[in-house]
Amino acid sequence: MLGIRAITRLLFAALLLIAAVAGAQAQAPSPTDPDGNAVREEQLLHELYRVEGRINIPNTREHVLIQPAGRGWQTFHEVILNWIAVGAIAGMIGLLAAFYLLRGRMRIEAGRSGRLIERFKPYERFLHWMTAISFVTLALTGLNFTFGKKVLLPLIGPDAYSTVAEGAKYVHNAMSFPFVIGVTILFVLWARHSLPTAADIEWIREGGGFVGSKHPPAWKFNAGQKLMFWGIVGAAVLAAVSGYVLIFPFYLTNIAGMQLAEIVHGVVAMIFIAAILFHIYIGTLGMEGGFEAMATGQVDLNWAKQHHSLWLEKELAKGEPGEPPGEATPAPAE
Repeated sequence: MLGIRAITRLLFAALLLIAAVAGAQAQAPSPTDPDGNAVREEQLLHELYRVEGRINIPNTREHVLIQPAGRGWQTFHEVILNWIAVGAIAGMIGLLAAFYLLRGRMRIEAGRSGRLIERFKPYERFLHWMTAISFVTLALTGLNFTFGKKVLLPLIGPDAYSTVAEGAKYVHNAMSFPFVIGVTILFVLWARHSLPTAADIEWIREGGGFVGSKHPPAWKFNAGQKLMFWGIVGAAVLAAVSGYVLIFPFYLTNIAGMQLAEIVHGVVAMIFIAAILFHIYIGTLGMEGGFEAMATGQVDLNWAKQHHSLWLEKELAKGEPGEPPGEATPAPAE
């Protein structure tokens, strides 16, 4: 038979064993309850707007496993932005087509005079075309981000599309720099010509010559061009700031700020493209003699008299060096 001391030792050992098992059970995870876990995750999402985990890598941003705001951003990028793009761009093309059918091309009513006057300096035209080419490149590569998976991917396949998309990304980022430089310098050159004047009120009241037969007087830029100028400057600022936030991720903001930047960038870009389509139409198909201002830098005297009479009077009053006021350069013989 066991002595009292031995029995005491056995009881003490049993108590230690029971305590160890109880402690292990307390530390062990409870059985998984899918419904219960789903409820707790949903509560966590409502309280913290994200679900975080524990990781060992240094990048703490990877702790966030689920971010519901990302689902809203994906809906915007995949659905809402597409409708904004179609509405803005296709809508503008439709309006321009209807306007051309109803109004036709705006002709030089007095016919060409055969005499030319300089409207833009060579450096102005260089900056304009640098900015224009940059913008067209940005527009095409940017539209690929929005419609590429739906349009190009089914046509050329995933391998080719992957190459195109990667190249479009690098081209898009690179062309942003000449675009911003061009807009900045043109702003410095043309801002003083784009300030509102009393002539702008009359220009708007008379419909700018697009409605009716009157051609209201205007300085170097009319009210419509001034509105376009300030719209381009404002859109360029928004597009550049939001775009550089995306090009240099997490330097200026967090993931929520980058999602907001992408939304702003996308919406501004689509409206920007639609506005530039109108600008291109007026400068080419919509107005006789308009394209020459940026192609050669010179315009016909009668064109200037019809569309920018106040500016023409001022330029003729100055005259050219060695030339009396009121003279203009003869048009080259064809």
